[in-house]
Amino acid sequence: MWPGEQSPAGGPEQPNPYKEPPAPWNAPTVTSGPPGRGPGGGRTRLLAIGAAAAVVVAAAVTGTVLLGGDEDDRAAGPDPAASSASASASVVADDPRSGGSGPAPTVAGWTVVANPDRGIAFDVPASWAPQSRDWVTYVAEDDDPDEKPLVAMKAPAVLQEEWCASDGDRDGSVDHTPLASAGTRGNNGARSTGEVARTDSAAWVYGAYTQPDRDKVSTGPVTSFTTASGIRGSVATSRSSGVAKKDKCDVDGKATTFAFETADGGFASWSFFGAAGVDDEVPETTVREILATVREYTPSDS
Repeated sequence: MWPGEQSPAGGPEQPNPYKEPPAPWNAPTVTSGPPGRGPGGGRTRLLAIGAAAAVVVAAAVTGTVLLGGDEDDRAAGPDPAASSASASASVVADDPRSGGSGPAPTVAGWTVVANPDRGIAFDVPASWAPQSRDWVTYVAEDDDPDEKPLVAMKAPAVLQEEWCASDGDRDGSVDHTPLASAGTRGNNGARSTGEVARTDSAAWVYGAYTQPDRDKVSTGPVTSFTTASGIRGSVATSRSSGVAKKDKCDVDGKATTFAFETADGGFASWSFFGAAGVDDEVPETTVREILATVREYTPSDS
């Protein structure tokens, strides 16, 4: 698998949010695709999608990704002629992180990660690898033939993309598990920032690490957080405990989601998820340092 609280205003205790239906959101809807492997053996998907074709860059995924709402980018099925080289080209040609029109990092020595579709940026340490603006990471139920995402992020950054390698499904092909990822998305249709923070963080942990065991996910209190740029919102962290160790890459996980209202009155969020209880675990101080850099910017028209 590869992700009662108190509201920021001091509301009553509530049950684990992931046991409730996830909030509506303008996320990818996948209509087909074979199972893949995430950090704990389930379906973590990594796709690079373009305006005309979906380019498979990891996890051997086929299918259609549909970004609804105001991220109305529709991708056709995979182009047999497409390759990882075309995905790399999109990083240079389309991604503001490749230089020129994009925002600059706010932390010296760090790398800026930008989602121009949302006008959101954040910074990561130099050891992280930003993906292209069309790269989508999502998790789905293991037994869902349509692979409808539980939660997703776009234009993420990944830490140690080949952190763990195994052939858990015994198909003769080695699957690589990253240590951690962080990215952003829109949350149109959500009712509050607190709802987004609770639901998304729990969904990342469940989808990436614990499924089918929802009871192994616990979510901490939702609290207020203000980034260095002045964005005020809600943050929550979910963790797993007792994940079954069926494979060497099966580990517990954690996820943090920061949700906020955007300048145009909508909802958006930043999420981190990664392995927990391992020697290379990303420290909470680093997660919060990255979170503090989240900011909005005006993408170039070019």
